Amino acid sequence: MFRARPLLLVLLLALVPGAPAVADGTAALIRIQDAIGPATSGYFDKAHRSALESGASLIVVQIDTPGGLDSAMRDIIKVILNSPVPVACYVAPDGARAASAGTYILYACHVAAMAPATNLGAATPVPVGGSAPLPGMPERPEGGDKDGKDKDQGKEATPAKPPQDAMQAKVVNDAVAYIRSLAEKRGRNADWAERAVREGVSLTAERALEQNVIDLLAADVEDLLKQIDGRTVQTTTGELTLKTAGLAIEKFEPDWRMKFLGIITNPTVAYVLLLIGIYGLLLEGYHPGAILPGVVGAICLLLALFAFQILPVNYVGLALILLGVVLMIAEAFAASFGVLGVGGLVAFVFGSIMLMDIDVPGYGVNRGIIFGIAAGGAGLLAGTLYLLWRARQAPVATGDRTLIGHAVEVLEADGAEGWGWVAGERWKFRSSAPARPGERLRVTAIDGLTLVVEPEQK
Repeated sequence: MFRARPLLLVLLLALVPGAPAVADGTAALIRIQDAIGPATSGYFDKAHRSALESGASLIVVQIDTPGGLDSAMRDIIKVILNSPVPVACYVAPDGARAASAGTYILYACHVAAMAPATNLGAATPVPVGGSAPLPGMPERPEGGDKDGKDKDQGKEATPAKPPQDAMQAKVVNDAVAYIRSLAEKRGRNADWAERAVREGVSLTAERALEQNVIDLLAADVEDLLKQIDGRTVQTTTGELTLKTAGLAIEKFEPDWRMKFLGIITNPTVAYVLLLIGIYGLLLEGYHPGAILPGVVGAICLLLALFAFQILPVNYVGLALILLGVVLMIAEAFAASFGVLGVGGLVAFVFGSIMLMDIDVPGYGVNRGIIFGIAAGGAGLLAGTLYLLWRARQAPVATGDRTLIGHAVEVLEADGAEGWGWVAGERWKFRSSAPARPGERLRVTAIDGLTLVVEPEQK
């Protein structure tokens, strides 16, 4: 009787409601690196679904990004907020950052952790197509006062300037409300999150931990799993107590399709594809039947247009590039003495610089590529103009005029007129002096179909 009581007590305690522990399984590791774009959000969504199907009990998002597109960032955050499995964001390895869009993602995760020597922040949204200052952004170094000192050392922030544009105010206020809602949902520092948006401030990993921006510092993923073991988090299925110590780590890498999309949506690659497409079609037009330039150009142009649909493209820049190409082509057909060519080259360079919005982190075209191609185009234009000048200065190489100065062997003669053999052809000639068969004369001019000749000088 008394022996049965302990067993009954254990059973009663088991029926008491409490936070269930996460079932044993694996920890899925998903890496977000470089600029965040549509290919990144597609990879994350697919990897998250695969992790759920494999029975993962925790998803670790290892992040190292300068930022990216707002739409792609929000797609990733929606997946995190609706995940039935806890998601831990880990800024790593040492020296990594979760800037701009990465800060929002970190705030959205159930657990936020950073490796030593990492940073986050600078989350001010930048409008695509322009670099005008957004409201609330102080005109001084990010994260410091007018002397460049760290404001977090007890100094007050410079008051935000009033908005200069209604649309800019909407963008910033929307971003502030969004990141504050994420901070409040996860119980993190919402005031600093607002400063990261309005003032573009950043924090080191140690300062982030002190100011309740993150939950912990971890040396590596294994250390992260050990430290969060026993922590309680709120998911869409309710409260869960994490049991993560010693979990096996399963990596989910992007498949070939996502890697391919990531390559062609790289702004520099898309820019090069555009140029190959344009010049390939031009070469096919100049040399019909060559086939290879036309096929390669069409494929590259279609890939570039696909990439531009999901990149922050400045269409004024694209129009300037096309104008520059048209002007450089027109130089070959119009006697502008290089004016069209130089104008086209200038339009091409400015259009290339403006093509991708360089203020969106990670989405600028490599300027070395731009100026390298521009230098090549300038060299080609200069070479073309030089060859045209030489052609104008060179003696006539075709037609009847080429016969002037040639020797004529007299075949038949009737006084000063007759027939002679020159350059493999039979011509009628008129001489300044009587001629005789077998004599050699020299062509001095052409009068219609008659050669004007004179005796050769001896």
